[in-house]
Amino acid sequence: MGRCVGFDLDMTLIDPRPGMVAAMAQLARESGLDLDGELFASRLGPPLDHVLRGFEAPEERIPELVSRFREIYPGLVIPSTTVLPGACAAIDAVRDAAGTSLVVTGKYERNAALHLQAHGLAVDVLVGDLWATGKAAALKRHNAFAFVGDHVGDIQGALAAGAIAVGVTTGPCSRAELLAAGAHVVLDSLVEFPGWLAASADGARVPGR
Repeated sequence: MGRCVGFDLDMTLIDPRPGMVAAMAQLARESGLDLDGELFASRLGPPLDHVLRGFEAPEERIPELVSRFREIYPGLVIPSTTVLPGACAAIDAVRDAAGTSLVVTGKYERNAALHLQAHGLAVDVLVGDLWATGKAAALKRHNAFAFVGDHVGDIQGALAAGAIAVGVTTGPCSRAELLAAGAHVVLDSLVEFPGWLAASADGARVPGR
């Protein structure tokens, strides 16, 4: 087949929520700001600066807060993160089909790379620091025929790139929300992905639409 498939990271391939709660809690203690780690972890997707603005962090402090979060991230988030069901098999399915696996994430790329290494997710290409329609640039550059994600922002990115938008309901967005955003197909989890990929092998249709 030889096609490229893109994946989001948080809540698509991995579940970093416990560490995210801990990291935001530490940032709150250090900064003296009211930063709700539980709320943050329940809505993973948007970039950190967007999240901090949602918590009404002073604009002039956002660069230092982002920098500090990135510093404490490896020690708090990486060790407590788990790989979601079907993630490794999904990447293997792309490889078995002679394809290229691509991760496009809004996460800071260096920390995203630590996740891939620590959790044995052997993808071919990683691109970080891209969100929603901004992901389209990487998807187009690598000629991705499909992009898989758990957030409506991932669906927007896939559609902007002209790729098949595959939603998974392992994150904060429901099946109805993903479909309303334009997803061509929504899977319960990546456990279903190898079967979907095999059904799409002829490239002539969108299985499960």
